[in-house]
Amino acid sequence: MCIGPRHDIKCASIKINNQDLPWVNEIRYLGIYIVRSDKLKCSLDHAKRSFYRSVNSIFGKLKRTASEEVIVHLVHSKCLPALL
Repeated sequence: MCIGPRHDIKCASIKINNQDLPWVNEIRYLGIYIVRSDKLKCSLDHAKRSFYRSVNSIFGKLKRTASEEVIVHLVHSKCLPALL
């Protein structure tokens, strides 16, 4: 993956044990997805997807049985860390 003004230029392939190392558009490093761009960019798509998946899971399990305070507390304690 290339980051910088020449990020869209075709780079030479890197061989490791006679196999080509693939060029990718994003990598995951310490839970943060870094995207190929002319400047350093991070993608939040995976974090948002995980957050919405956990919120929908809580809503699916509780349906309409819990109060608003309980739902807000569960979302704050279980779902928000996935976003942050």
